[in-house]
Amino acid sequence: MRNDSILKLDSVRVSYGAIEAVKGVSLEVRRGEVVSIIGANGAGKSTVLKSIAGVERVRSGSIEFNGQRIENAPAHERVKLGIALSPEGRGVFPDQSVRDNLLLGALCRSLSPGDLSARLEREFQRFPRLKERQHQHAGTMSGGEQQMLAISRALMSDPSLLLLDEPSLGLAPLIIEEIFETILKLRDTGLSIILVEQMACNALSAADSAYVLETGKVILTGTGKQLLNDPKVRAAYLGG
Repeated sequence: MRNDSILKLDSVRVSYGAIEAVKGVSLEVRRGEVVSIIGANGAGKSTVLKSIAGVERVRSGSIEFNGQRIENAPAHERVKLGIALSPEGRGVFPDQSVRDNLLLGALCRSLSPGDLSARLEREFQRFPRLKERQHQHAGTMSGGEQQMLAISRALMSDPSLLLLDEPSLGLAPLIIEEIFETILKLRDTGLSIILVEQMACNALSAADSAYVLETGKVILTGTGKQLLNDPKVRAAYLGG
């Protein structure tokens, strides 16, 4: 893991109407590390990711990516800068083929046919089931296969920061294990990852650093190992 920062949030606030969902969150992501964000439902975890991706507007505070302020940049510009979101619920286009879903992930890049084919093949090698089902409608695949597709679609833009929102949601244990193995392999290539995950033990085990959110505020931070062994975290999120 390198020590240089790729992303910094400083006192970020996000509101839905009169309701403030994120209340002054500050966090940092370094190059080539997994940062996990855990917390109860409604803690603001997904909203933090959406604010980074540009899907939700920041009311105040700053977001700095590779030294550049981006809190006012539109979402598509953030993709071009190197930020990609794999959303909660996967968000695949059900009536489009697996292949077309993947191609949409690279839409913001001006790629030659050869480069586009190379990226497709890279993702097919990462998740061979996607290659087997490349001409199948995405909506007819299992939840685990759709999650693989959502991750690969995000990776088609060749990001330097990948935002993963609840990648294990509703999946079988063996598929969850495969997804987390993929996350660690991606980290080992130098990719920076922010992981929002309800399965706190998995999230902290994979994390280089981690944050605990409660009602829109960071209440605890540390390495993944430190939080795994923290009595308060264990009591609240790890069942013991």
